[in-house]
Amino acid sequence: MLSLAHAPTGALIATKIPYPLISIPLILVTHYLQDRVPHWDVGTGMGKKKEKSAAFYQELFFDFPGSILLVYFLFQSGQAQINWLAWLGWFVGLLPDFLDFPVVFLKIRFPLLDYLNRIHKHFHRSTSNVVWGLLPQIIVIALVYLFR
Repeated sequence: MLSLAHAPTGALIATKIPYPLISIPLILVTHYLQDRVPHWDVGTGMGKKKEKSAAFYQELFFDFPGSILLVYFLFQSGQAQINWLAWLGWFVGLLPDFLDFPVVFLKIRFPLLDYLNRIHKHFHRSTSNVVWGLLPQIIVIALVYLFR
């Protein structure tokens, strides 16, 4: 899924369950369960080096900053203090994707990263149909908005 879906989900869980020993594992499990739903993301269907480069820039300039803005507007805007739980949830919600980045885009190999990448790939289900692939993510964002 896009960071735009994982990040606010993590922020929602962290703010509703303010106990990191409970919320952090729950956020990680939720990330993998969300990835199990067939979805479209910036890496779907990439194979050639040029396609991977385009996916990297889409992630870097659209999806990742968009996740920051979305969490800011849903959980931080209008608050005098930093909502640390929301930002912790944002980070943990994206952590499996952060750990995939060196392997997928930079071809950096470490046994632990390779192992975590295999776990992530096991859960990951993609569809090349953009409409059907974005629909579950839009639903997730709408639900986060409603339950925040």
